[in-house]
Amino acid sequence: MGPFSAFEWMVALRYLMPHRKGVLASLISVISFLSFTMAVAALIIVLSVMNGFRVELQSKLLGFNGHIVVSPYETPLTDYDAVAGHIAKVPGVNLAVPFVEGQVLVSSPLSASGALVRGLKLADLKRLPGLASNIKDGTLDNFDQGGGVVIGTRLASALGLQIGDGITLISPKGDQTAFGTTPRTKVYPVVATFEVGMSDIDSGFVIMPLQEAQAYFNRDGDVTAVEVYIDNPDQVQSESEAIKAAAGRPVSLVDWRQRNSAFFTALQVQRNVMFMILMIIVAVVTLGVVSAMVMLVQSKQTDIAIMRTMGATRGAMLRVFFITGMAIGFLGTLSGLLTGLLFCRYIDNIQAFISWLSNTQLFSSEIYFLSRLPAKTDPTEVAVVVIATMALCLPATLYPAWRAAKLDPVDALRGG
Repeated sequence: MGPFSAFEWMVALRYLMPHRKGVLASLISVISFLSFTMAVAALIIVLSVMNGFRVELQSKLLGFNGHIVVSPYETPLTDYDAVAGHIAKVPGVNLAVPFVEGQVLVSSPLSASGALVRGLKLADLKRLPGLASNIKDGTLDNFDQGGGVVIGTRLASALGLQIGDGITLISPKGDQTAFGTTPRTKVYPVVATFEVGMSDIDSGFVIMPLQEAQAYFNRDGDVTAVEVYIDNPDQVQSESEAIKAAAGRPVSLVDWRQRNSAFFTALQVQRNVMFMILMIIVAVVTLGVVSAMVMLVQSKQTDIAIMRTMGATRGAMLRVFFITGMAIGFLGTLSGLLTGLLFCRYIDNIQAFISWLSNTQLFSSEIYFLSRLPAKTDPTEVAVVVIATMALCLPATLYPAWRAAKLDPVDALRGG
């Protein structure tokens, strides 16, 4: 018989089945199988959720905020239309949007909150990927001439406002009087609400017509900066020089990676740490395979001795128990892979069910920034998890298989 013959497979698969003589070994094998399943599933679920967080946050942040912010220095940006037009012609640039931005206190008869006002033209507002498709109530018609504002759904809910209600904006940078600067207070009607899906944006932004924002913040015909949207956000470095040259005036550029570097770096560090912790757990789980296989070899000493006396070689015994141990690892890994992928596929339903069962809000958007729990499975990472798990299982299986191969038939029969 050659290596990994039908006989060796038959014996190995038979040893995987529960048997009365080695109840403890069978129990440990089942526990090892379940441990592999849970460890691999946990790895895939955690990595998918971390990927989902990164992708969702990046897409929502870059859908609402520009990829590159072009800010003036030395002189105010009064020629913003010309600068935006020149930048928009740069190859790879999708959109250049002049805007005015300022902090305010927003209030209603029900409540008050801090917010960031952003002044935009209607034509630019309709082209923004993060806003144009996320208007929930109201309309943007006549936004430039109507004198109304657009606010996030969470801000509207917190202030108890509906379409047509007035929202009071209070800015500390008001008019200069003989007694100093007086805060500027003005009431604007709410003409529409938006919902991006990020709690910070939906609860902290007020969109105002550009000319009205210039008047409200005492901007003498200038804007705060120009936001630039490019086709490929990962190419901001290569696009920056061309954009800076196209501006035709002294400007400073800040890209989305610089503005959100601390946030995305923290996500990446957390993801790497979680991967390391879970791989340690997988390594611990492989010790269960060692225990199960050692006990299996111990309970099968008589069988090993009989097969050896009938002509089975040491190599055959090694391969029999190697197949048995690797089968536990392979089946456990396969089961964990399927469990993890199914969990990620139906994560929204599982989240809703657990929230209903526990009568609690399992995923608070105020804490986690997003309104839903995201999961994005990366095939490369899944392959790495499977390969790493099987690689850890390999040495855990070889030692018990080597012990079975080294067993002396005479000693085994005497002990039996």
